[in-house]
Amino acid sequence: MAIRFVAILLVLFICHTLPDFARLRDFSWWRKWLDQLGRPPSAAGALVLGVAAPVLLCALVQWALRTPWFGLLEFLFAAAVLYYCWGPRDLERDVEAVDKAPDTAQRLAAAQALKAEEQSAELPLDAEHLVTATFHAGLKRWFGVLFWFAVLGPCGALLYRLAQLLAGVPNLGNPVLAQKFAALLDWVPAHLMALSLALASNFDAVFTSWRDYHHAHSQGYASLDLGFLDAIARASVDADVAAGEGHEDAHSPLIALDDAMVLVRRVLVVWLTLIALLVIGGFF
Repeated sequence: MAIRFVAILLVLFICHTLPDFARLRDFSWWRKWLDQLGRPPSAAGALVLGVAAPVLLCALVQWALRTPWFGLLEFLFAAAVLYYCWGPRDLERDVEAVDKAPDTAQRLAAAQALKAEEQSAELPLDAEHLVTATFHAGLKRWFGVLFWFAVLGPCGALLYRLAQLLAGVPNLGNPVLAQKFAALLDWVPAHLMALSLALASNFDAVFTSWRDYHHAHSQGYASLDLGFLDAIARASVDADVAAGEGHEDAHSPLIALDDAMVLVRRVLVVWLTLIALLVIGGFF
């Protein structure tokens, strides 16, 4: 676990200082491989051969590198796979591009980088949609891959990224199966985001919105519906802006967007602190 924690810190450092390296995150090889499975590929076949097979190969390499060179090769492999599966776009720079856009039209165009790849509808330039898009981007780009990397190592990061890519493949046979599998991998990280947000922001606002969402939808707390993330995102931003000293308007798109990014960073700090404590305590 200590090796994984250092790999996480290295990847975060590289992402911050060398953003242009993001072009290396090219999954065209995987899409070509998926095309060989049929057109359209079946969801079951794609899960087995398009996701499970590369993940199994990654797990074998991960296992083979455990002992040589005092774990150095394992560390380099872990950092490389985590960096490859991160993003793929830089969330902070996408938010910065919206902030620095000179006019409304260019701001709207820049905001489209925040929406999910499979989302075809245009992302509106309003506070509510920008906040929820930022939190969902944080889940898909950061926290989902980070959680499964911490639990399973490099093969966990690859499993998460390939599952998310598969869920967005157009014309996939029985896409519901792939989407449910991707949502299953998102379930724990999304709830950990909610818990971390409660600690890093307004606990009452986060808990109340999370509880009210589940009561309103009557699907049970174990449901794969992650709409609660939208509710807690909006509630936490509203509470955080209201608690500020500048009397800002939480309905202002840019103010809400910037505060959402601040909260996502706080959640990341909570996660890193928890992982560090687990490593120091010798639990992993």
